[in-house]
Amino acid sequence: MEEKVLSGKKNGMKVLLLVLLIYVLDIALFAVSINHVQGPATPLWVVGTVVSSFVFLTGWILLCGLKVLRPQEALVLTLFGKYVGTLKDSGFYFVNPFCCGVNPAAKTRLNQSGDVSETGSGMMALMGAAQGAGTNVTISSNKLSLKIMTLNNSRQKINDCLGNPIEIGIAVTWRIVDTAKAVFNVENYKEFLSLQCDSALRNVVRIYPYDVAPNVDTTGDGVADEGSLRGSSEVVAARIRDEIQTRVIEAGIEIVEARITYLAYAAEIAAVMLQRQQASAIIDARKMIVDGAVGMVEMALERLNERGVVDLDEERKAAMVSNLLVVLCGNRDAQPIVNSGSLY
Repeated sequence: MEEKVLSGKKNGMKVLLLVLLIYVLDIALFAVSINHVQGPATPLWVVGTVVSSFVFLTGWILLCGLKVLRPQEALVLTLFGKYVGTLKDSGFYFVNPFCCGVNPAAKTRLNQSGDVSETGSGMMALMGAAQGAGTNVTISSNKLSLKIMTLNNSRQKINDCLGNPIEIGIAVTWRIVDTAKAVFNVENYKEFLSLQCDSALRNVVRIYPYDVAPNVDTTGDGVADEGSLRGSSEVVAARIRDEIQTRVIEAGIEIVEARITYLAYAAEIAAVMLQRQQASAIIDARKMIVDGAVGMVEMALERLNERGVVDLDEERKAAMVSNLLVVLCGNRDAQPIVNSGSLY
């Protein structure tokens, strides 16, 4: 289905004034004919009265063809089931009164920025107030919003490439670029988008580990890399966006951006993984401390040897290295012991 944009239909104000003028003239003509009738009704008077009544009763049909569009709104029109075209520019339009707007997702409410309930005003608000205080009247419109909207899908529990269950949530910003495809190619473009977001998210997350893991290929080139959900969030988000875009192109939807809004291990393994991360952090810290301590001991021995402060044999060097490593690598401050005698 190809989109056909209707232009040159901004005659709404002219038609509105014309209808009002017709009603004024019709009422005036009817009043004059009533005042001047004498004796039996003539055929001309009967015909005039019938025409005047017909115009008065059917003139409102033209008002059904008046359409008002705000900026970033569109209206898909059909005439007796046939696609006529789309109004996309803001303005006051007049179209065939028998045309009707089509929006299969008008009443669909998802967890996104564009799906909010509008409180009725005027007579609708009075009707809601009559039913009960605080009643909101939700008005559904057949107009399509062309604005950029944000879809926050619910968090999902997915196994990563190592089989660890994780919980992840994404926010997808999207907009309609082809109104005909959005209305006619899918049953409900909002539900279709939500389903494709879930499916694409699962396919991408299963490729990556939560954290960097050895011997894992996330790019598909056969070479292990350091890609992960936690460390490569930008790459993962771009990949999710591209995956969703390929799935919703037939619905006339453009995916502007996809972002990871929540990422964590599932509750059943969160405590174990936290202990694992703490153990890894402790091991890394110990390695750094030991490397630094060995370097300091080596530097101390070299300085003593260069300056000739004291001559140390192998046994005394070993004792000095042991004492320095205990002091530098210990968790607590060392308690000094002064040796007043000889080591031998």
